[in-house]
Amino acid sequence: MLKLLNAIGEYFFLLGKIAKKPQKTKVFMKLLMREINDLGVNSFGLTLFTSIFVGAVVAIQMYNNFKNATIPIPNPFIGYATKVVLILEFSPTIISVILAGKVGSYITSSIGTMRVTEQIDALDIMGVNSANFLILPKIIASVVFNPLLIAISIVFGIWGGYLAGVATGNWSSADYITGIQMYMPQYFIWYAFFKTAVFAFLISTIPAYFGYNVKGGSLEVGRASTQAVVWTIVAVIIANLILTQMFLS
Repeated sequence: MLKLLNAIGEYFFLLGKIAKKPQKTKVFMKLLMREINDLGVNSFGLTLFTSIFVGAVVAIQMYNNFKNATIPIPNPFIGYATKVVLILEFSPTIISVILAGKVGSYITSSIGTMRVTEQIDALDIMGVNSANFLILPKIIASVVFNPLLIAISIVFGIWGGYLAGVATGNWSSADYITGIQMYMPQYFIWYAFFKTAVFAFLISTIPAYFGYNVKGGSLEVGRASTQAVVWTIVAVIIANLILTQMFLS
């Protein structure tokens, strides 16, 4: 327990070092563009693939649940339920958990390698705020770009549900499209984007903490990557519970 509290204290201390104005704006912007490409653009394929199949699975499950319900539920509600489930839960949370594994391991290994090869020490000796220089571009890139990934995930997830209907023939395209067009509170969408931004902050900062504080050699970098992914997923799940209780209860 004491070790956990010490780690939490070190994490917030690191956030304090990160939250400074970049020393060279031009260099910072170049790093930011690179991180957007590495953390965001390179995750497009995985996001699209996962979203299409998750949307199809959600739509099929909704059909089976409505079909076996005591009170008959019209088929258009398959589209509506798929849309709401994807927006509120599946796209923000499932995609964020997947990104925690992909992006989190990348961040920890890249920063951890710089730590064990003493590149971070060299930056500190030159008077560069190494935490700000290395981690802040990753945070901004994730917080800005991840909501875009989630928006794309929602669209392709809904399309996946449509394709499932076409492939199985269990519900018509017209019914599904009618369900998609049903009214849904607008704040559901803002909630999904806000939740995604919170998750993106956790996905970028927790792995950065593990990588920045790694000690030892390349073997320790691998262990730190594993720990970072596990704790990031735990943090995302806990944050999901807290945010759901705060905004939807």
